[in-house]
Amino acid sequence: MNMPQVIRGSQQSEYYFDERCYITEWLNVESSAQLSIARARVEPGVTTAWHQLTGITERYVVLSGQGLVAVGDLETTVSAGDVVIIPPDTRQRISNTCQQQDLIFLAICSPRFRVSAYVDLECMN
Repeated sequence: MNMPQVIRGSQQSEYYFDERCYITEWLNVESSAQLSIARARVEPGVTTAWHQLTGITERYVVLSGQGLVAVGDLETTVSAGDVVIIPPDTRQRISNTCQQQDLIFLAICSPRFRVSAYVDLECMN
């Protein structure tokens, strides 16, 4: 039986991911396999690696900063309040175009993110 619960922010820690950004997993557990939520932080002037997620739809919810997102053939600017929808198996990357502050966004995946679904497209070239 599913029970209500609260996952405390103090139990989460930020780590560097080879994609060239920092990740804090807010929710990514097997018992909630239909969804994961992570906070991503991209430092000023940094562009993440070209990648795609196999079988996973990802949504970026931009919380602060400014950037340039590339998803498939779409390339556009993003800022706080914007939502980017990334279909499964679609190449993507995001750049922090601001030199004064980090670009911070939520990465919401369904089903939940798994490292085995991550495909580094830069290593394939």
